Amino acid sequence: MRNSSPAKCVRRARFEHYCERQDMKTKTGNDNLFAVLEGRFPRSLDTCCLETPEGLNYTWRDLLRASARLANLTKALGLRPGARVAVQVEKSPEALMLYLASLRAGLIFLPLNTAYQAGEIDYFIGDAKPELVVCSPERLSWVEPIARRHGVRHVHTLGANRDGTLLAAGAPHADEFRTVSRRPDDLAAILYTSGTTGRSKGAMLSHGNLASNARTLQRYWGWCRGDVLLHALPIFHVHGLFVAVHGALYNASKMIWLARFDPAAVIGQLPRATVFMGVPTMYVRLLDEPGFDRQCCAGMRLFISGSAPLRTETFEEFERRAGMRILERYGMSETIMLTSNPCAGERIAGTVGKPLPGVELRIVDDSGTACGFGENGVIQVRGPNVFRGYWRMPAKTRSEFTADGFFRTGDVGQFDANGYVRIVGRNRDLIITGGYNVYPKEIETIIDELPGVLESAVIGLSDRDFGEAVAAVVVPRTGVTLDAQALIASLRSRIAGYKVPRRIFIVPELPRNAMGKVQKNILRDSYAQ
Repeated sequence: MRNSSPAKCVRRARFEHYCERQDMKTKTGNDNLFAVLEGRFPRSLDTCCLETPEGLNYTWRDLLRASARLANLTKALGLRPGARVAVQVEKSPEALMLYLASLRAGLIFLPLNTAYQAGEIDYFIGDAKPELVVCSPERLSWVEPIARRHGVRHVHTLGANRDGTLLAAGAPHADEFRTVSRRPDDLAAILYTSGTTGRSKGAMLSHGNLASNARTLQRYWGWCRGDVLLHALPIFHVHGLFVAVHGALYNASKMIWLARFDPAAVIGQLPRATVFMGVPTMYVRLLDEPGFDRQCCAGMRLFISGSAPLRTETFEEFERRAGMRILERYGMSETIMLTSNPCAGERIAGTVGKPLPGVELRIVDDSGTACGFGENGVIQVRGPNVFRGYWRMPAKTRSEFTADGFFRTGDVGQFDANGYVRIVGRNRDLIITGGYNVYPKEIETIIDELPGVLESAVIGLSDRDFGEAVAAVVVPRTGVTLDAQALIASLRSRIAGYKVPRRIFIVPELPRNAMGKVQKNILRDSYAQ
């Protein structure tokens, strides 16, 4: 079984030397992430940058011109560098142009999950105080009143089929724009992560954070001249936007752009690609397809998995069917990528590889003492990729960093004898379902507000498709009879679909220890089957 061929690794080494020369040639003194990416664009700007299965082709020149028009629009709207732009739109090439335009204009981009409902959007807009909100046309009726109530000056729409008010407003503007100068520590994006206490936190990522990770991954994952990325991920989180898109742009690689993941469509496009990134659920779905085999993967160089743990069974079955081992890596919204199995080297099932170059990673026990090989402890990290802190939460930011500057990830792991990291648990009860993070406390707070509910406990249960499935154990108030399906239906109108429990169990009481704390380990064991 292969990781990647020796010939490809040699070509990659030669390409690395070429990239280093290009970095020296294109150094502009501007640390704006867009300037960093643009400095790597191909000499021929009229070659294809992005294509869709529907036959749309965008050149690198198209990307520059479209992002320039939208950047000029933001300037005309009066947005100054540092202003926030909140975006909840479906995946499209134009949505990518909007992100790049925000970078060029020195704005701070807030990508929002398209599954978020009104209550969630109300919190994000109220907390971030954006000056521009862009939503899909079908959401305008409820997004705009929320935005106006929070004093947002400008609301535009952007549809998946190049419709909406944003593109029309941008069309009259010039297609040239001088990218705003930014320093490495200036903010480029805020990513909201679910909070353990029910309040979401905005992780502040700088131009330097994102650029350093793009440079590191380009080399570590062996991006080659001629690589083509098959992009089937959403672009509202780290994996699809900051890892996949940045990787392709920094490498001057074409992207085959799928609006959503569809296993048959992916299999149809694999012969034209060399790199694919997905969450474990996607690999499970590919393996369910009879047409997924070595023949369709013959031209592929690299399959990467992340955002959730990859089951060993999936890793082994994929190797058998595709003749290649998936490269698993580990990262967070607050840090982008931290560790990775090697491009040219042994990829070990159940591990997320070694710390990336420039990343310091240590595993410590409760006293702060470094753990030995095979010993479980909390993962702490430090490096140029680690975020600047949580938006408007200085106390929370201070509490999450050690005195010597390491970020407490909250993940529990261990080093094996080869120095590879294994993630063995999470000490914050985080559930990762289909690549999305779900914090039980957030869901419990909402369930407890439903009529007839006394209390609840949300847990993650093993699931073949999603890695973990969200489940809830609910105690009714005295004299009340609750219906599990009715509770699920009620939650669907209140929170994002991936947060809604797939199963709700009605019980007379929750198990507790002597201190009164709910024993979720007992619940997980009880409902594991």
